[in-house]
Amino acid sequence: MKIHDQYRVPIDKLKKVCNSEELKFCNSTLDVSPLDAIAGQERAVKSMEFGIAMEDDGYHIFVVGPSGTGKSEYTNDVVNRAAALRPVPDDWCYIYNFSNKDKPLAVSLPAGKGRIFQKDMDKLILELKNVIRKNFESTDYELKKDRIFNTYQLKMEELVMIINQKALEDGFGVKTVGMKFVFIPLYDGRPYQPEEYSNLSDEQRNIINEKRYLLVKKLERILADGQQAEKKMTAQIIELTRETAYRGAQPLIVSLKEKYQASSQIVEYLDNVLHDVADRYGIFTNQETHPATHQPDETNQQESDGDSPVTFNGFTGQGETDPYNRYRVNLFINNENLQGAPVITESNPYYYNIFGKIEYKSQLFLVNTDFTMVKPGAIHLANGGYLVLQAKDLLTDPFVWNVLKKMLRNRAAVIENIGEQYRTVPTVTLKPEAIPLNIKVILIGSPLFYLVLSSDEDFRELFKVKVDFDSEMPRNQENIRKYVSFVSGICEEKDVHCFDQTGLAGIIEYGSRLAGNQKKLSTRFGDVREVIYESIARAKSDGSETVRMVHVKKAVNDRNYRFNRLEEKIQEEIADRRIIIDTTGITVGQINGLFIIQTGGYTFGLPSRITAITHVGHGGVVNIERETEMSGNIHSKGVLTLAGYLGGKFAQDKPLGLTAQITFEQLYDGVEGDSASSAELYAIISSLAGVGIRQCLAVTGSVDQRGEIQPIGGVNEKIEGFFDVCQTAGLTGDQGVIIPASNTINLMLKDEVIEAVAQGRFNIYAINHIEEGLEILTGIPAGKMDADGNYPDGSIYDCVNKKLQGFNTALESVTRKNAGV
Repeated sequence: MKIHDQYRVPIDKLKKVCNSEELKFCNSTLDVSPLDAIAGQERAVKSMEFGIAMEDDGYHIFVVGPSGTGKSEYTNDVVNRAAALRPVPDDWCYIYNFSNKDKPLAVSLPAGKGRIFQKDMDKLILELKNVIRKNFESTDYELKKDRIFNTYQLKMEELVMIINQKALEDGFGVKTVGMKFVFIPLYDGRPYQPEEYSNLSDEQRNIINEKRYLLVKKLERILADGQQAEKKMTAQIIELTRETAYRGAQPLIVSLKEKYQASSQIVEYLDNVLHDVADRYGIFTNQETHPATHQPDETNQQESDGDSPVTFNGFTGQGETDPYNRYRVNLFINNENLQGAPVITESNPYYYNIFGKIEYKSQLFLVNTDFTMVKPGAIHLANGGYLVLQAKDLLTDPFVWNVLKKMLRNRAAVIENIGEQYRTVPTVTLKPEAIPLNIKVILIGSPLFYLVLSSDEDFRELFKVKVDFDSEMPRNQENIRKYVSFVSGICEEKDVHCFDQTGLAGIIEYGSRLAGNQKKLSTRFGDVREVIYESIARAKSDGSETVRMVHVKKAVNDRNYRFNRLEEKIQEEIADRRIIIDTTGITVGQINGLFIIQTGGYTFGLPSRITAITHVGHGGVVNIERETEMSGNIHSKGVLTLAGYLGGKFAQDKPLGLTAQITFEQLYDGVEGDSASSAELYAIISSLAGVGIRQCLAVTGSVDQRGEIQPIGGVNEKIEGFFDVCQTAGLTGDQGVIIPASNTINLMLKDEVIEAVAQGRFNIYAINHIEEGLEILTGIPAGKMDADGNYPDGSIYDCVNKKLQGFNTALESVTRKNAGV
């Protein structure tokens, strides 16, 4: 038996094969019903049930988990089922605010009633146009208007007679110009001729003017009565027209008030509509001038409270594009077609999509808006139900997160545009009334986004429910059955080939490979689903009625081939010796370490040549990658750990007087992780001992300060990466990989590697301590320290100890020489 045979991993430990015993409950997917629930996520399911049931503030939900675990699909399924059991929320409408036009009012109505209210108001506008127009065309209105005008005319005629009589008594005639009276002096009962008046002396003209002045003073009260009569006539006609419009509109609006008497807000609004219609009767009669005098009455000019800047006696001035808008209804949220609470999944959650907006329309050089152009966002559409958002999308808009937090804290949905202060064109600004918010927000994201958001204390107060999806589940009989049910569901959904027992075994083994654990199955069902689809496609192309193991393996290999271009390029570089990796021979201070590369969802392993140079000095272990700022924190920590191990073994009674430089040769990117720390330690010890390392072996595993080998990630990819290099160079039977014994449970190697191991052409060793690795790599025992602190002659540690003693002697000699001793 060779010295390293005891560390060899048995064939049956290289992969957990799915045998017929694990699938004894079925021969194919036809024997198992489709999966009706999510598999392997008991914690997440219980958390989601709790979060959905909690109605208190702050119990919004964050669904967190790796990509492909089905968290989004599960969330949508659960939320839709929960929403179906909840009541349909109210409709919401925005209506005109007659007290403050810039603050539209929000009113709620039972689902479906909002549309009816909107149609009722549209119908009211048409009816008002018809009724009010007919009222103004009626004989009754004309008679009343004529009566007022005739009364005014009689009064004016009476006043004119009095004025004529008084003027004649004082020697003047009267001429009317509009509503003004001009007094003309008379001569022999007739007006002066121009030449007669010009022949008068200044004294005579002054006498005439004095008499005219006295006459005007005498008639001031009578003239004032005339002006007062005109004002009274104008006011009476205005009141008549207002009363006529009011009388026509009242029955229609009273009918609506009775219909909507359950809403005091709508009843009050309709009262305001009635008064406004009476005040603005002109828009229903198409009159734009004063009905009595046909002249704009500037004394009654008033500022409009609508969109138009000015009205004359209730008639619309320029600037109002639709004078009936104030009577319309903006059906903001319409839930008439819902069968439960709404579920809104917003896939593009930028600000306006989430929070709505106030739209604008351009008129010449101005931009205007009104309450009918207030549009809802996802948060309004989901009010009374659920809003589902992807966390990574949510954080792409810098305004969204803070506004969302504010609305959830205040339980009110406010609509306000962003960036209005930066507009160069004047705009009308609206501040619609906030709508009460009753919503459950569900964020979906990766652990990274949960970590980012959880640093915000508001997030911790608002999103108290964490639904944590695991990426793996135990590989037991129950979960294997769920895996088979999952495959069965896809076959039934697509109405395609069934999987036989071997094909199902292939999917189970692929699930363990994804999980990287013989005792686990991956819950990344997105990836599993793709392999199932591609396996079905392979079976179809082969003309097979069932999907077998061969089809699953072909699908996996084809899938890897589509992604492994970079891996093949690097393998070619190694084969052509442009990247130097030795797989034969023995070299001092050099070893093959293993690392992984992740690109585009594909992970593969590769070897890297690690070298160590040791010499006299006080530098300790020098990490060249760290010195050149190419080393990550974890890798730097792993290198510093090596000094602790060396000090514990060789510097208990003497200084550790050495400098050891280590580096990854031909590696020009950053280095992270501590999985190469054991390989680095082997290289340093080899350099110190002067003992060569077998280059046919590669090493992975981190090491602690006591020399214990610790588990690492990506063990399958690392083994397969070195195997591919060795296979290209030619398998000799000596090549292999040394892994931590604790990683044996993670082995799910591809068939090529297992076959090569079974044929004795490749080897996999599992160790627990650095000293075991040294024996495999060098063929020489590391050596155990005796009571005197010495190591057995010829052991590796004896060679290292002697080398370090020589380093210390050299350092002492230099110190004495420098001191002049």
